[in-house]
Amino acid sequence: MKKYLRTILEWGILIVVAWVLSFGIRTYLIDTRIVPTGSMLPTIQLQDRLIFDKVFYKNKPLQRGDIIMFTAPEGSGEHDDLVKRIIGLPGDTLEVREGKVWINGEAIEEPYLKEAPEYEYGPIQVPEEAYIVFGDNRNNSKDSHVWGFVPKGNVEGKVLLRYWPLERWGSLK
Repeated sequence: MKKYLRTILEWGILIVVAWVLSFGIRTYLIDTRIVPTGSMLPTIQLQDRLIFDKVFYKNKPLQRGDIIMFTAPEGSGEHDDLVKRIIGLPGDTLEVREGKVWINGEAIEEPYLKEAPEYEYGPIQVPEEAYIVFGDNRNNSKDSHVWGFVPKGNVEGKVLLRYWPLERWGSLK
């Protein structure tokens, strides 16, 4: 009977430690998401599973082209975390016209796009401590051209890699 109770106690401790480690890792280090929409097609497919770095990306500034997970800005009408690509950095003047994104007066190359945007936006200056984010499927994405800037404080992480499906495993560059 004593051996039986000891085994139960050991298993109980092991389960609690595993749960605490799992909770800590997912809360503070990395997190995962299943992508429910086609706003990032063709880069991210529907139901792709992604791993996000929640800590180490903070060691260097986010760059144009980084894919981030963030809390939807107030007034966006969105309630879930979102995944989009950073296009406008703090201080940039951004405009969408003629099917292209113009940053500080120069058109940028965007080989990841599904198709050129069929809308016009801006010109608008990105405030300090904020970003403009767009989906790669520009004409079918609710993003900054609809609801505005993403405050830096809303950024929760940067995509590390796609882990599912296995045939597309790897980074999203």
